[in-house]
Amino acid sequence: MAAGTMIAAALQEIVADRGHVNVIFGSAPSQNETLATLSRKDLDWSKITAFHLDEYIGASEHVPYSFRRYLFDHLFRDHPPHRFYGIDGEAVSVQHECRRYAALLEEHLPDIALLGIGENGHLAFNDPPADFNDQLPVRLVHLADSCRRQQVQDRTFKRLEDVPLSALTLTIPTIMRVPRLFVVVPGSTKARAVHDTLMGAVSSSCPASILRTHHQAILFLDEDSACCVTQGE
Repeated sequence: MAAGTMIAAALQEIVADRGHVNVIFGSAPSQNETLATLSRKDLDWSKITAFHLDEYIGASEHVPYSFRRYLFDHLFRDHPPHRFYGIDGEAVSVQHECRRYAALLEEHLPDIALLGIGENGHLAFNDPPADFNDQLPVRLVHLADSCRRQQVQDRTFKRLEDVPLSALTLTIPTIMRVPRLFVVVPGSTKARAVHDTLMGAVSSSCPASILRTHHQAILFLDEDSACCVTQGE
């Protein structure tokens, strides 16, 4: 609830200043409570242009595991934004879709991004070892087994063999260029990744550790996800 309340205030602040706000939304079970809180806030959704972080290759917007479908089910059905630009998982040309989405992000520069952290420390679908200097804004990635197992543990898929092998994702530099990052990471399964993000080296072996170099990234934890973080360690 704290994350959703702070994010809503940031959205209202930017809308009041500029009349519009561009937002990248995370799409995962870790974001459920945040999106539920946003849905209860008095926001003018007609002033919000929405993007998202990633999409599975081959996923239509109607399949249950689509991240576009997730955002529609959890937020946009009841609160349609001014425009939602989705990544097309069924695009005939992956390279063309990456260029198309990169151009949209350039045209509507994001003000805010809502993020999570994966169990292996990934940001979006940038699994370790992630490229902190990636020259592409959006790219095709092949998902690590640890990332695919998380999708099963999150109950998005019943079996590992059901999880797609590849996806399109915003890259680390694209995410890091967003002025304000809100990173919501609940649950004990994220505890080790949170520890490495905060206490380890800033390293591609834990992609989320790069967040420590961002000038305005706010991390929201619960008691379970913070359990491995020891003051003074």
